[in-house]
Amino acid sequence: MKSMTGFGNGEVLIDDLLYRVEISSVNRKQADIIINMPRELSALETRVRKMIKESVSRGRVNVNIFVKASSSEGGTINVNKELAKQYYEALRVLELDLGSNNFTDNFDPMRANGVINFGVTLPEVEDAWSHVKQALVQAVDHLIVMRSDEGAHLKADLESRLDKIKTNLERISEQASHVVSRHKENLFKRLTASGLELDLNDERVIKEIGIFADRCDITEEITRLESHLIQSEKYFSSNEAVGRPLDFLVQEISRELNTIGSKANDANIAQSIVETKTELEKIREQVQNVE
Repeated sequence: MKSMTGFGNGEVLIDDLLYRVEISSVNRKQADIIINMPRELSALETRVRKMIKESVSRGRVNVNIFVKASSSEGGTINVNKELAKQYYEALRVLELDLGSNNFTDNFDPMRANGVINFGVTLPEVEDAWSHVKQALVQAVDHLIVMRSDEGAHLKADLESRLDKIKTNLERISEQASHVVSRHKENLFKRLTASGLELDLNDERVIKEIGIFADRCDITEEITRLESHLIQSEKYFSSNEAVGRPLDFLVQEISRELNTIGSKANDANIAQSIVETKTELEKIREQVQNVE
């Protein structure tokens, strides 16, 4: 079992360039991957996304890829001469069209977007990929470790709450065995108090008790609940993504508890149902964190 919450990072130093990848993830029903990287490396986004999807099936994942100079100077000044020429030519054309000579005279490369950049000179995309991939693998590994550690804490909490539900279910099952006898006893008391003299073996009395026993029988619900709890325990110990099936099981357990509450017609059982649903609601909240 893994949590959807985690963080991981990786770094690779090559030729005075530091490639750093940071990955963070939070809860989300589907896989939602957001990637931020230098524009020059944007062609690698599909490959990065594919690698993340191979390891993460659910959650909002933010991937940040940085490339910077490792030396204290912090990089170089890059001048895009071809882009500067294009700016100048465009301004000269405007001067000819408008009969003015102010545009080229006032051309300032520092204000022209993309002409002068302070940063690092990145290698070709294919050359950079091997370094980005190496840092990405490290970051993903760290992310998975943290998500697994968080998952272990979730598992411990879920198991403790499931144990409480199992204990409550045993109590409900034991209480259910006395519901019919208590109803029979109360029925006889009411009949006696009303002054009616009926034989305990009277067909009408036996029929009334039989109808009540059939109506409040929760054997099937108890059996299904036990099955759901066993399946939940299996999911708790799984290394696969189990968030969705666990969420479904929680809904099914809740449905069975509601049915028992409406059928049992017993105050003691009703109290046990309330306590059980309280624990189940806490399980439901925690399951939203499970991948």
